[in-house]
Formats: sequence, C-alpha cells, structure tokens
Amino acid sequence: MTVAEELHFGRAAARLHIVQSAVSQQIRRLERELGAELFDRSPRHVRLTGAGERLLPEARAVLVAADRARAAVAPVAALRLGTSTGLGEHLDRVLAAFAEREPGVQVELVSLPAEERLARVADGRLDAAFVRGATPQEHPPGLRVLPLWSDPLVAALPAGHPLAAREEVALDELAGLPLSITARRINPALVDLVVGACHDAGFEPLPGPTSGSLQDTLATIGARPLWTVVYGSHARVLHTPRVAYVPFRAPGLALATGLAVHGSAPTPYLDGLLAACGHHEN
Repeated sequence: MTVAEELHFGRAAARLHIVQSAVSQQIRRLERELGAELFDRSPRHVRLTGAGERLLPEARAVLVAADRARAAVAPVAALRLGTSTGLGEHLDRVLAAFAEREPGVQVELVSLPAEERLARVADGRLDAAFVRGATPQEHPPGLRVLPLWSDPLVAALPAGHPLAAREEVALDELAGLPLSITARRINPALVDLVVGACHDAGFEPLPGPTSGSLQDTLATIGARPLWTVVYGSHARVLHTPRVAYVPFRAPGLALATGLAVHGSAPTPYLDGLLAACGHHEN
C-alpha cells in the first residue's frame, strides 16, 4: 500500500522506516506469491500495473479488517488521532483537556501526510485527525471537517540576519532569501498559501533546499541564509537559539485548523475530543 501511495520505493522505505532494498524484496516476494507483477518499474517512474490496481483496494480492506479484529479484543479503550507537524501548544492543551474528560482512554497519536490522514479517517483506521486548510472538495467521501482554530504563521530566519531583529517583517523583504519549505505533496495547503502570498507580494520565491523534517530545515537555516514558515503555536515551544521567529506584517499568513471525523460512524469519544479542542457547534 505504501509503495502504491508514494509510487517511489525510496519514499516508501522512508515512511516505513526500513531500507529501500527491504521494500523491493518484499514487493518481489509478494509478486512471486501472487504470480503477477504489481508495479511497472522504469528508471523514470513507478506505476501500478492492472493487477496492482485491482489488488490495492483489497489490500486496504485487509488492513482495515485486521485493525477491527484487534480492536474487537483490545482490553484498553483508545482514541486513534492523526496529527501533523506544528500543532505545538495546541496539541499539549488538547491532550491535557481530553485526559481530564476521558481519564480511562489512551490516545494513540499517528503522524502522517494530510492526504493519508484523511484517507485513514474515511476508512476507519483513525478515529479523527487534525487537518489544515483542506477544502470540502479535497475530502474523501463521508468525511466532515469541523472548524477549530486559525494558526498564524511566522517567518523563521537565521538569528544573525538583519531582519531577525524586527518586530515584524513584510513578505517582500524576504524576496532575496531562498525559501526552504516542505514538498507540496506533504502539505499542499501550506505550500500553496506561502507561494501564493509571495506571488501576491510581487516575487517568485527563490527555491531553497527541501529537508525531510522541520528540525532539519531549522538546523540548515541556523547555518545558511534561508527562510521558512513555522506555525506560531509551534514556534513558542521550539528551542532553536540560531533561528529567530518573526511575525509577518498585517494581514499576515494563517491556516485554519479543523478536525476530520467520519460523517456516519463517529468515535464514541468524539464529544470529549471536541470539548478538549474547544469546538462549539454553530
């Protein structure tokens, strides 16, 4: 499933936290067992074959069934909650408030790209997930996204850069610095917001290095003249002395955060989770 979602053996291996050769060996073993090639491999691309396309929904169903089987005999109540990088103080607050309301329920945090978080809520492998900036047209069928809060973004700059001493920074003042930001496939809402705002400010952002994690990006910014964006709630809990966090000049940049839940089969702990998030129905 992971190779089919990424269509890249290296990225699949990184997500699975195993070496690429192990992923390739497992796929070849599965193909031998099934007597069919599942992927069309070439130096330029990886694509599902017809057999692979037919197997993929069945593979998803097998994993969902396995999760349900485990849940049927699980001795401890649990909430499976999808998270994303940058929730910062929000996540600490929500978890503390939920523990007060549901002291017997364990919370399993699962960090995944936004698209997969939504897919797992839709097929029942997650009870709920935090998402940012997703429009209803981007949701899998059967999902609801309940609004929670708006997250302002701040600019992350080298601490020694002249702009780092400012109380706020205008976006166009960053035009001369390369932008280091996550790949769009990981967080399309964030990338579209930032790149679109740069265009509105009259410049095309200079491409900087794309790191595998925010921690790596911040470490690079501490050593090189680059910039990126960080959620303000996350910046307040980061300890990065070589990086400064500067608010954007009004109107600033912000992304709305919501909670994705299944429309017809909500978790039994949804009310407690929404109360912990501070959500109020209109």
